[in-house]
Amino acid sequence: MSFSFKRLLPHLLVLTGFVVLSLAYFSPVLQGKKIFQSDIMHYIGMAQQQKEYAKTTGEETYWTNSAFGGMPTYQLGAKYPHNYIKKLDLSLRFLPRPADYLFLYFLGFYMLLLALKVDFKLAALGALAFGFSTYLIIILGVGHNAKAHAIAYMPMVLAGIILTFRKNYVLGFLLTTVALGLEIVANHFQMTYYLLLLVLVLGLVYLIDAYKKKLLPHFFKSVGLLSVAAILAVGLNATNIMATQEYVKESTRGQSELTINVDGSAKEATSGLSKDYITEYSYGLTETFNLFIPKFMGGGNSEDIGKDSETYKTYVTMGASPIEALDLSRNAPMYWGDQPIVEAPAYVGAVIIFLFVLGLFLVKGRLKWWLVGGTILSLLLSYGKNLGFLTDFFIDYVPLYDKFRAVSSIQVILELCIPVLGIFALVRLFNDFEKDGEKLKALKYTIAITAGLCLIFLLFKSTFFDFKSFRDQGIPEPLIDALIKDRKTLFNADTIRSLILVLLSAGTIYVFLKKKLSEVLVVVVFGVLILFDQVSINKSYVNNEDFVSAISVDKPYQPNAADKKILKDKGHYRVLDMSSEGQRRPGRAAYFHNSLFGYHAAKLGRYNELMEFHIYNNNMNVLNMLNTKYIIAEDQGQIFPYDNPDANGNAWFVSSLHVLKDSNEEIQILDSLDTKRAAVTSMNNWSLKQKQFNYSVDSTASIGLKEFKPNYLKYESTNPNQGFVVFSEIYYANGWNAYIDGELATHIRVNYVLRGMEVPSGNHTIEFKFEPRVVKTGSSIALASSALLGILVLLAIAFQLKQRKEPA
Repeated sequence: MSFSFKRLLPHLLVLTGFVVLSLAYFSPVLQGKKIFQSDIMHYIGMAQQQKEYAKTTGEETYWTNSAFGGMPTYQLGAKYPHNYIKKLDLSLRFLPRPADYLFLYFLGFYMLLLALKVDFKLAALGALAFGFSTYLIIILGVGHNAKAHAIAYMPMVLAGIILTFRKNYVLGFLLTTVALGLEIVANHFQMTYYLLLLVLVLGLVYLIDAYKKKLLPHFFKSVGLLSVAAILAVGLNATNIMATQEYVKESTRGQSELTINVDGSAKEATSGLSKDYITEYSYGLTETFNLFIPKFMGGGNSEDIGKDSETYKTYVTMGASPIEALDLSRNAPMYWGDQPIVEAPAYVGAVIIFLFVLGLFLVKGRLKWWLVGGTILSLLLSYGKNLGFLTDFFIDYVPLYDKFRAVSSIQVILELCIPVLGIFALVRLFNDFEKDGEKLKALKYTIAITAGLCLIFLLFKSTFFDFKSFRDQGIPEPLIDALIKDRKTLFNADTIRSLILVLLSAGTIYVFLKKKLSEVLVVVVFGVLILFDQVSINKSYVNNEDFVSAISVDKPYQPNAADKKILKDKGHYRVLDMSSEGQRRPGRAAYFHNSLFGYHAAKLGRYNELMEFHIYNNNMNVLNMLNTKYIIAEDQGQIFPYDNPDANGNAWFVSSLHVLKDSNEEIQILDSLDTKRAAVTSMNNWSLKQKQFNYSVDSTASIGLKEFKPNYLKYESTNPNQGFVVFSEIYYANGWNAYIDGELATHIRVNYVLRGMEVPSGNHTIEFKFEPRVVKTGSSIALASSALLGILVLLAIAFQLKQRKEPA
């Protein structure tokens, strides 16, 4: 027992250190404060209705009417039955947010390096280098929590895979299953997809190595085990995966039926997102050096360069007040790269890049080629439209690649690979596989490359770069000249900074090779260098100033006068927020009302098209059919609610239903359609030879909404004739069921996004219930998978205990 404790003690101390560091970096959480994250603020607005419903009823709604007219909550934090892997995830995230994610960064990477048989001290050093990578901290600052969550589990998945390939089949299988289950729980399929690409590179390298060493049976045995682990991990997350797969087909990530754009031109044919949208955030070729020199491209879109800057001085001479000049200098547009918005550079660290280059010379074998291959693939794909031939190939031919945007984010792969190879450079430095002469030669090459690059940039920066940005258009020429001078100043300062860090790193290794420094001291020195290098940059972008009182985060919106007036109406209707605050904070209206807008990366595709064609153009016929009873407007800074008396209401009988040729006709005709009297559908929705159906509607025909919840609506109708009713609710076939007098009835999609159905003559009760079968089916699979995993864990424990009892 004491022997086992001695083995565990170093790891416990390391994990304790990770906890301390996580809390130290985000120290305001110890005062009860929370970090203000813009994306999370939008999410809180979007999820308010479903949370209130769960709080009131103790049940999940799985549908919300609060945003975009109505949509499933599958990608809004829905909770599913028997999601036990989620409970494990919550247990691991025991620290206050966002310290919990930083701890997971450290933990996952530490486990990966331990799986690679790295000493715990170097493994801890690598964890610091990975966890404090600037991009990983920045996404916590802006609220990309799901992305951070998924990235944190990536190294843990790789640890399980590597253990399996190293013939530790039982532990490797179980760790892969659990880690991949946790990875999927994070619910950021783009990051999981990028992890899959890295795993494929790893698999290819191991396959080649197995072929050379004639170990193919072991390779395929490992692949078989890992395949079973992946299936089981998917089973643990069956509900979420199945619901997402079902939803994605109907979302903006799915294939559109439209073949025209808003202006009538032909639309690019694609089964996923458009190429322009996918590659909007493409990493510039020159921006590559941001990985090594933090403000090589100026930093972020908004940098604080202070009163000593040329920008401040020039703005004052142009007639600006000191306060105006200070405001500009504190939010100076320093970034001069190609991407639309950059919060901060994707800085990996000069120290860890130095070690990575050293690793290129010292590290040998399959590990090196996996890491280098992953790094190069990640970097090349991050260029997006700047390396069009490769990006187009992946979009056109690689499955699912066209489902994800912001290709620059694939750099998370190189941000994982570079620290691993960097740490292995130290591993090789400490062992005796190479002679000191070879190590010294590798050090010289590394200095020549890294320090030489810094010197070249310092000496020839004006030859290589003009420091101009396309965003400079419209700015007065004297101010542009000042901005360029300040960009050069930042460039010089950070290039010199990286040069100094390179020389300090090189000096540390040189002294070690001269036997004047111990291994432990080398680790300590590099720990200090890495922390200084990366934390000092990170603190420029995510720091204590980003934390506010908990109440400001938990309740980020307060009702204004317009909200209060609208909320007096307890009916079921929609609100269009046209105020400047509503446009700036798109989740705000959803927090209080059933909004036409919202904030989400995967809206329902048809509704998104309706917004582009009609809602953005204020087509009142369309706004009326969506039962837009109130419009929040603004005049000279005053916000007020406009009552729309022409809103169609919750449901209405129409006198005609027109069956059109296709979706193009259906969305275009809404420009002129009198939605109160007529409805349209398309042949691909309702395959009938008849082109028009007429219905008799007299003054006695009526229908009214009697009860409503997010996932349930009840109407009472009366009509002496058979009629056709249009409901101002978003059509979603995968879950919404219609009932007439308790009997299941058919309803169809009309007016491009709404529900419609024939109702027999007489008095009837009509109900809509959201009953997604995918939740029931997925939950059953998740329960069975969890039970199977539990049995396998118990068997593994029993096997290990038996092995220990058997005599050697």
